Amino acid sequence: MNLLHLVSYFFGGAFLANAVPHLVSGLRGEPFQTPFANPPGRGLSSSTVNVVWGMVNLVIGYALVRRVGEFDLSATADATALGLGIIALGLFLARRFGALHGGNDPERERP
Repeated sequence: MNLLHLVSYFFGGAFLANAVPHLVSGLRGEPFQTPFANPPGRGLSSSTVNVVWGMVNLVIGYALVRRVGEFDLSATADATALGLGIIALGLFLARRFGALHGGNDPERERP
């Protein structure tokens, strides 16, 4: 087990997680935040920019997971590193985008 491979799988998971909101927003034809917006990360980018940015994240995630080492989903260490990358960035994005879209308001979750 190579520690650098596990680090690569962690960041691969993070990039794969980041691809999801951009691709979904772009494919739905909706604007969404990207690093290219004004202000960066807060302003909205077009659906086209989001599809491109989502694909860039998908390609980077793929390269980090499949082209570094011998990723094996049945290997606990490999799957854990990937999963930790997904959950780490997923929680960060939930807080970040939730603040912009009202998703962090506990009042909205009450019946």
